[in-house]
Amino acid sequence: MIGHPGGMEPDQTRIVPYEDGPLIVRGDFVLETPDGERIDPGRRTVALCRCGKSAVKPFCDGTHKAIGFKAGTQREG
Repeated sequence: MIGHPGGMEPDQTRIVPYEDGPLIVRGDFVLETPDGERIDPGRRTVALCRCGKSAVKPFCDGTHKAIGFKAGTQREG
Protein backbone atom coordinates (compact mmCIF):
# COMPACT_ATOMS: atom_id res chain seq x y z
CA MET A 1 0.00 0.00 0.00
CA ILE A 2 1.31 3.43 -0.88
CA GLY A 3 1.51 5.86 2.06
CA HIS A 4 -0.32 9.13 2.30
CA PRO A 5 1.33 12.57 2.40
CA GLY A 6 3.15 13.12 5.68
CA GLY A 7 3.13 9.39 6.39
CA MET A 8 -0.34 9.46 7.93
CA GLU A 9 -3.12 7.11 7.04
CA PRO A 10 -6.70 8.45 6.85
CA ASP A 11 -8.23 9.03 10.29
CA GLN A 12 -4.87 8.42 11.98
CA THR A 13 -4.00 10.61 14.95
CA ARG A 14 -0.47 11.90 15.35
CA ILE A 15 0.88 13.41 18.60
CA VAL A 16 4.21 15.20 18.47
CA PRO A 17 5.86 16.57 21.63
CA TYR A 18 7.66 19.77 20.69
CA GLU A 19 10.94 20.28 22.53
CA ASP A 20 10.20 22.24 25.71
CA GLY A 21 6.79 23.11 24.28
CA PRO A 22 3.30 21.74 23.72
CA LEU A 23 1.99 18.45 22.44
CA ILE A 24 0.77 18.95 18.88
CA VAL A 25 -2.19 16.69 18.11
CA ARG A 26 -3.24 16.21 14.47
CA GLY A 27 -5.97 14.07 12.96
CA ASP A 28 -9.18 12.62 14.33
CA PHE A 29 -9.32 12.68 18.13
CA VAL A 30 -11.70 13.20 21.03
CA LEU A 31 -10.67 15.60 23.78
CA GLU A 32 -12.34 15.15 27.19
CA THR A 33 -12.16 16.54 30.72
CA PRO A 34 -11.23 14.13 33.53
CA ASP A 35 -15.00 13.75 34.11
CA GLY A 36 -15.58 12.60 30.53
CA GLU A 37 -17.11 15.86 29.28
CA ARG A 38 -16.11 16.53 25.68
CA ILE A 39 -14.07 19.61 24.83
CA ASP A 40 -14.61 20.97 21.33
CA PRO A 41 -11.12 21.62 19.96
CA GLY A 42 -12.52 23.66 17.07
CA ARG A 43 -10.03 22.17 14.59
CA ARG A 44 -8.15 19.01 13.61
CA THR A 45 -4.78 20.29 14.84
CA VAL A 46 -4.31 21.59 18.39
CA ALA A 47 -1.44 22.42 20.74
CA LEU A 48 -1.93 21.00 24.24
CA CYS A 49 -0.18 22.55 27.24
CA ARG A 50 2.59 20.53 28.93
CA CYS A 51 3.91 23.18 31.32
CA GLY A 52 0.68 23.49 33.31
CA LYS A 53 0.71 27.30 33.28
CA SER A 54 -1.45 28.09 30.24
CA ALA A 55 -4.41 30.41 30.84
CA VAL A 56 -6.44 28.47 28.26
CA LYS A 57 -5.80 24.88 29.43
CA PRO A 58 -5.82 22.29 28.08
CA PHE A 59 -4.58 24.33 25.12
CA CYS A 60 -1.17 25.96 24.89
CA ASP A 61 -0.96 29.76 24.98
CA GLY A 62 2.84 30.06 24.74
CA THR A 63 3.43 30.56 28.48
CA HIS A 64 6.05 27.79 28.42
CA LYS A 65 8.41 30.20 26.68
CA ALA A 66 7.95 32.96 29.28
CA ILE A 67 8.56 30.62 32.24
CA GLY A 68 11.47 28.72 30.67
CA PHE A 69 9.69 25.33 30.75
CA LYS A 70 11.98 22.34 30.17
CA ALA A 71 10.32 19.05 29.25
CA GLY A 72 13.37 16.92 29.98
CA THR A 73 15.05 14.50 27.63
CA GLN A 74 13.20 12.70 24.87
CA ARG A 75 13.85 9.10 24.02
CA GLU A 76 15.35 8.58 20.61
CA GLY A 77 14.03 5.71 18.68
